Amino acid sequence: MEDQTADGLAATLRRIERSAGALATASIARMDESLAWFRALPADQRSWVMLVAQAGVRSLVEFMRQGPQTRPREVSDEVFAAAPRALARSISLQQTVALIQVTIDVVEEHAGQLAAPGEERDLREEVLRFSREIAFSAARVYARAAESRGSWDARLQALLVDALLRGDSTDTLASRAAALGWADPPPVAVAVGRSPGGDVAAVLHTVYRAARRIGVEVISGVHGDRLVVVLGGAADPLNATEKLLDGFGTGPVVVGPAVASLDEATESARAALAGFRAAPAWPDAPRPVAAAALLPERALAGDVAARRALRRDVYGALVRAGGELIETLDAFFAAGGVLESAARALFVHPNTVRYRLRRIGDVTGFSPLSPRDLFALRIALTVGRLDPRGSTPPGDA
Repeated sequence: MEDQTADGLAATLRRIERSAGALATASIARMDESLAWFRALPADQRSWVMLVAQAGVRSLVEFMRQGPQTRPREVSDEVFAAAPRALARSISLQQTVALIQVTIDVVEEHAGQLAAPGEERDLREEVLRFSREIAFSAARVYARAAESRGSWDARLQALLVDALLRGDSTDTLASRAAALGWADPPPVAVAVGRSPGGDVAAVLHTVYRAARRIGVEVISGVHGDRLVVVLGGAADPLNATEKLLDGFGTGPVVVGPAVASLDEATESARAALAGFRAAPAWPDAPRPVAAAALLPERALAGDVAARRALRRDVYGALVRAGGELIETLDAFFAAGGVLESAARALFVHPNTVRYRLRRIGDVTGFSPLSPRDLFALRIALTVGRLDPRGSTPPGDA
């Protein structure tokens, strides 16, 4: 009886081996008929699927030839080795499962012709077992591809962030960003904070997942103990960064100014980094905080760009608006922020001082009636008087 069963199995295997090409061709034809996305694939990718289908039939034969006790745990992984790894990037796991289902359906439909007399039921049962193994194999292949791609993306993102912080050429930035699929949606801004530590790929995945939820593109990298995130397509980068805070560690998170594209993002990155270094000087700073809000701390920490901005945009604006504004600001400082005392020192009505203080706010964007803004104005006057080149636009360095 056992010899008859063995003979029947051998006959079935010979029939399947002889029909391997026809089964693969029939499977491809069924895919072309029932799967619209398959019809749209390029010719080379369709040929890869054909190779996988043929390898699948051969693997079925090997699967049936080996008994349940001697089968390797991952006997069917070899099926997907027939196609380049690029196929896993072109066809999703869900689509791969659909291809497997079509192929298995075709084999089952031909079971009556493939099986030796009396072996039809056994063949169908073996096909069902094999289809389960193939499904697990597909999941393993895609999991390995995702893991490998995740590690590569993490390294590539780290290289791009490093190039951004160094101020490398725009060609370098563009090529690395393109490899990551970056669409460069405007505006672009850079956020810098402390990394939470742990596995870098896990850190970046947390940021990416949060960004996807709010519809923002990101490129991120861990640079030393800092997490640097490039945001694209966020109309309000500060607000968008607030929704990404779970990806950062403790401490300040600073957002650089929005720029038009990744080509100009070095400017945003430098401002964010300078702000991150200077942020400890403002313990009550909001989180996240704009780099522009840290101009006085950045200037005190030696940031040339911050000093230039205060000299040009604040001190220079006051100089161009007329000397009475600077005179009023000096008197306000000397009076300890008491408006009436400043008015007496200037021999003017308090309403005149109020008007001039409002004018200072309009001209510079910093209101002397706000303690925080008053601090920024004082630093701006100090910087401007030490280096007054920013009092007129042409003389700015």
